[in-house]
Amino acid sequence: MSVLVVGLNHRTAPVSLLERAAVQPAELDTVLTGLLSGRHVAETAVVSTCNRVEVYAAVSSFHGGLHDVGAVLAERIGMELPALADHLYVHHGDDAVRHLFTVTSGLDSLVVGEAQILGQVRTAYNAAVEHGAPGRVLHELMQQALRAGKRVHAETDIDRAGQSIVTLALDVGQQASGSVEGRHALIVGAGSMGALAAATLRRLGIGRLTVANRTAGNAKALAMTVGAEVIALEDVDAKLAEADIVVSATATTGVVLTAEAVAAAQERRDGRPLLILDLAVPKDVHPAVGWLPGVTVVDIERLRREVAAATDPRAAGYTVADDVQAAHGIVDEEVRGFLAWERSSDVAPTVAALRARADEVVATELARLSTRLGDLDPADRAEVEKSVRRVVSRLIHMPTVRVKELAEQPGGHAYADALRELFGLETAGASASAAVAAEPTGVPAVTSADVVSLLARPYEGELR
Repeated sequence: MSVLVVGLNHRTAPVSLLERAAVQPAELDTVLTGLLSGRHVAETAVVSTCNRVEVYAAVSSFHGGLHDVGAVLAERIGMELPALADHLYVHHGDDAVRHLFTVTSGLDSLVVGEAQILGQVRTAYNAAVEHGAPGRVLHELMQQALRAGKRVHAETDIDRAGQSIVTLALDVGQQASGSVEGRHALIVGAGSMGALAAATLRRLGIGRLTVANRTAGNAKALAMTVGAEVIALEDVDAKLAEADIVVSATATTGVVLTAEAVAAAQERRDGRPLLILDLAVPKDVHPAVGWLPGVTVVDIERLRREVAAATDPRAAGYTVADDVQAAHGIVDEEVRGFLAWERSSDVAPTVAALRARADEVVATELARLSTRLGDLDPADRAEVEKSVRRVVSRLIHMPTVRVKELAEQPGGHAYADALRELFGLETAGASASAAVAAEPTGVPAVTSADVVSLLARPYEGELR
């Protein structure tokens, strides 16, 4: 099995396309089931955030796995696969591993260095585990990727450069509507984004804080943490007139704040400014809300424009280059560690098969000896058996140790292949391992043109 990543993010796709691709918790089971039904997909996990939708899969073949995953994404989004390919990026083998480690470290985020993605990947992994979607490969990959992300944030100062999406949205919003200090904020949605918004607003000196959520228990838990009142989701429209800032970040697929409700609230507010942060994908706020007098809407699309137009952070007197370089160094180290584990684990079936063959030979010879020396004293028989087993064990010890060591190096699978050939071994994973070894796992990330070319024609067997 090799690792495959197929995704789209804030760099490759418009927000409207990300909204259609986004996977809400209630939809995850259907998506994972669809992915695992692919003939070439053995394990999978889906990371879906406001800025990316990525499928991670352990696949038996690159081209077949790409088509299996691409077909699920295309059906979900409602696009023909060749057209969708223009917005996809693909990473395979070693490059797929590096991509995930880069993501968890915050180096591939809309705002470089943000730490929220680490929790989002952890949540995605745990959700996939609940559905039984990851196996041995993705379990180890995700665990080591999360460790890499934690190391980056613990051992570098990249957090100084990395705002969260919430912080960035509040910075943009405050430029338009003034400080949030002492004002009233309404949080719609008590998930991770809503919780981060509430905590950030408290840190910025917000006055009154109200939380609304579809599940009352989650809203109450968040309210106890940040000191807020709780209202039902259906009471949000009535509460709009009292709030100065609204942060909406639900996991629904429909409009939460309509233009009619916000317009009615503005009439009761006597035109006081209202700042709305729409941090949901798909959007919670109807597009027409942004045209209402006195209302400022900051959504993911606007944040993308703000980041694209931002000046170099070094202009503020802080140089992020050193921390980014250090973070990449940690990623490189962790990637090497995972690849060493992967290559070492690939040779384990061969080592097990060699030991089984040795045990088989010993058992056959001892049985033959028993028939020829039937009157051998039991103590002597035990000593002979012990000596034979010790000799065989010593003979295979060095080959098994060396093949494990050599397997950790690039191209190390060839040593396991040679061992199987020399001893005539059959292992359950041998053919699959050989097939994966023949794939272009060490090539750079697949280009957009490559993706379009591969997905433009139906899968008819593994490319060689």
